[in-house]
Amino acid sequence: MYRYDEFDSALVTRRVAQFRDQTQRFLRGELSEDQFRPLRLQNGLYIQKHAPMLRVAIPYGLLSAVQLRTLAQIARQYDRGYGHFTTRQNIQYNWPTLESVPDILALLATVEMHAIQTSGNCVRNITSDPLAGVAADEIVDPRPWCELTRQWSTLNPEFAFLPRKFKIGITGATVDRAALRVHDIGAQAVRDERGEVGFRVLVGGGQGRTPMLAYTIREFLPAAELLNYFDAILRVYNLHGRRDNIYKARIKILVKELTPAEFTRQVEAEWARVRGGPGTVPDSEVARLTAHFTGPPYRDFARDSVAYRAAIADSRPFSRWAARNVQRHKRKGYAIVTLSLKRTGTPPGDVTDAELDAIANLAERYSFGEARVTHEQNLVLADVLQNDLHALWDDLKALGFATPNVGLLTDIVCCPGGDFCSLANAKSIPIAEAIQRRFDDLDYLHDLGDLELNMSGCMNACGHHHVGNIGILGVDKNGEEWYQISVGGAQGNDASLGKVIGPSFAAADVPDVIVRLVDVFVANRHEDERFIETVRRIGIAPFKERVYAPAH
Repeated sequence: MYRYDEFDSALVTRRVAQFRDQTQRFLRGELSEDQFRPLRLQNGLYIQKHAPMLRVAIPYGLLSAVQLRTLAQIARQYDRGYGHFTTRQNIQYNWPTLESVPDILALLATVEMHAIQTSGNCVRNITSDPLAGVAADEIVDPRPWCELTRQWSTLNPEFAFLPRKFKIGITGATVDRAALRVHDIGAQAVRDERGEVGFRVLVGGGQGRTPMLAYTIREFLPAAELLNYFDAILRVYNLHGRRDNIYKARIKILVKELTPAEFTRQVEAEWARVRGGPGTVPDSEVARLTAHFTGPPYRDFARDSVAYRAAIADSRPFSRWAARNVQRHKRKGYAIVTLSLKRTGTPPGDVTDAELDAIANLAERYSFGEARVTHEQNLVLADVLQNDLHALWDDLKALGFATPNVGLLTDIVCCPGGDFCSLANAKSIPIAEAIQRRFDDLDYLHDLGDLELNMSGCMNACGHHHVGNIGILGVDKNGEEWYQISVGGAQGNDASLGKVIGPSFAAADVPDVIVRLVDVFVANRHEDERFIETVRRIGIAPFKERVYAPAH
């Protein structure tokens, strides 16, 4: 993984000292709340319903065992013993005191971590494919390009006060596992007719109050021009983006209002002005960054493990877990393992300090000391020997991370909701648990197959409900918590936005509504058809009719 150089370390250390001084001045009453607000947001600090919330950056979702243990220490020493992994591959702490935040940031700096630009109107944490570097369908490892973009965007004065927050996702694979089409900018590696590597560039995606899928504005961008092109996009946005209306400030609104064709024309004109200039990425810089991601010391195997195949044949529980939570690695003899953070009774994405320490131990024992965060709020050990999978499974069972539900209905993506967030209209966590308990039958879940359920407590869509096959949105109705249901959303290469099926439901009714939606799917699906495929074939009308049918 990337290791800080002297410049990185000095920058982060100075930033900690600067924010410590700002915090002390605020606590002494020398800075007003309005003066302090942009300063704390630039360092990842929100004021939530009950306490400050600190969001820590995990660039492109990559963590070392040492960093995991530090996150555990923070949870134990400064919070209430847990953290929450988010859909932006970050981690949030919900209970730190304001006075302790500078100390937390100082501790993070000792392990090359920070909270810079995890909030505010700036370029946020760069996200990527959690299978980067190990996926068989990869054209190029995106992590050097993510790191390049992180360095370009961090404290870049030109883009520190954008009209609104700005999110960039980058992937190097043919399959989009980074939800590029709901990013402000998405970049996906492609090859041209000569075999040269470049990027397809998408702009104008986003969720929230006005969900939109990004438009492709350039099919092939030479890789060396990536930062120049990003500069061009952000300058056009900075020039025209709305600052008078927060609801119309995102780049997706600008792209729609200008039209994609006109937006593209202006970006191309700006790019023509800077193309080949100082922002062009030299081969030497690509090589320098790539050297940080050359891969661990793999062993060479001529074939996949015979013992692993035998273990699958011998044990149905192990076979079920392997089918859902284990993916093929580009190297023979290795596997990619997803640790499910979605066991019933635990808020999706939450981990305790003891669990973080245990995951660090597992990463060291089984996966060269590294773990990854997914935007589905799970964790990945990317380099596990197939011969070790059964032993890892035993360890994961003891920790509660072996639930074989990755990609199934109970693998719920969920924001913290009204239990913590002052913006939320409704709670998310109790609804998620109620649904998990209603579908707590693994045989039935596996028969249903791939079915993504995403839930947000408000229109900010931190739970990505718009791209859930089933989406749930918390809404306020006369001061009471209600839930709006959509179907037909999806992420990936064939992304789509869900459609609302009708009026919202009371909290107690939501599990029954999900049951009825699933019943329609079961009654209408073709053999081996996924939920999203059935929705696209028959439309939402049958689902709506069943859900709102009068009770007999």
